Amino acid sequence: MKKIRVNLGERGYDVLIASDLLKKAGNHLKEHGFSGRLVIITNPKIQALYGSLLVERLSNNSFEVFTLIVADGEGEKSLDVAGHLYTELSDCHVERKTPILALGGGVVGDLAGFVAATYKRGVPLVQIPTTLLAQVDSSIGGKVAVNHDKLKNEIGVFYQPELVLSDITVLRTLPSDEFTNGMAEVIKSAFIKDDQFFVFIENNLTKIKALDEGTLKEIVFRTANIKTNIVIQDELDTGLRNILNYGHTIGHAIETTSDFDVKHGHAVAIGMIVAATIAEKLGVFDIHDLFRLKSLLEYLGLPTKMSHLDTGKIIHVMKHDKKISGGKVKFVLPKKIGEVFITDEVDFAIVEEVLRS
Repeated sequence: MKKIRVNLGERGYDVLIASDLLKKAGNHLKEHGFSGRLVIITNPKIQALYGSLLVERLSNNSFEVFTLIVADGEGEKSLDVAGHLYTELSDCHVERKTPILALGGGVVGDLAGFVAATYKRGVPLVQIPTTLLAQVDSSIGGKVAVNHDKLKNEIGVFYQPELVLSDITVLRTLPSDEFTNGMAEVIKSAFIKDDQFFVFIENNLTKIKALDEGTLKEIVFRTANIKTNIVIQDELDTGLRNILNYGHTIGHAIETTSDFDVKHGHAVAIGMIVAATIAEKLGVFDIHDLFRLKSLLEYLGLPTKMSHLDTGKIIHVMKHDKKISGGKVKFVLPKKIGEVFITDEVDFAIVEEVLRS
């Protein structure tokens, strides 16, 4: 088993990465001081795959388990659904020390995390991510939020979990498009901070596509470690942590204008190419490294262009991005593989030119 310590003082926690962690979840929860009643929040697909197993193992460790089901999809990450969950938590007699277990991907993790942070002014949260995207990104760092109208993640808080359990075994049941969705964040992390990890990905593409367990464990560990190190230095996203948004300024705008029909990883992949192309046009990024990034994304089945993009709408949404400051949009641009910088001096004419191309 691999373990990462998110060292945030009193808010610190462990990220455990191993095979068959769901079967041992009860033991790990007990080791971290939990006992008695707990609540699982999940969706129907994950409930059918892993819900019964998790409940059985938790019950065997003397936990009293309640399971709350929310429908699948980004549309469920809303204030209305959160309101229904508050009522159900009250019906389950959840107390201040009753932990909520977020069993699922990023939507479940964000929604359950937001509910845990706000119900009774905060109850313990345990993230049990079941997608690659959630294991390497959204389950770590404490950002929890819901969407509202056309606004993605605009209503949220920073609320760190008590524990993260990343079971590598569950990645084998992911649909192929969900796996590639997560690989976008893996590539992003290597691209912004670790050129050797980027090379590791390039050199292990066959094993990655074959879902080799050892390779997957290494990928989750190294990606999660990159995010952890950044979060430790900038928990509240006021400076360094902004580099994790590489590809996301454009990516979030694509998601929003598509009514979230475009998957997060697919949108971020396009956003990464747009940002790298902008940097190349500004003369700060080598075109050969742009080709390396493009080739890697395409080999893993991620898009690098989208013919039906509405450039005008994307620009409009970007100008309302939650990370805007002083009326200027921040862009994360690469200098080289493994090194990026943040700037608010990108002319929208260049952005529009690259988007149209």
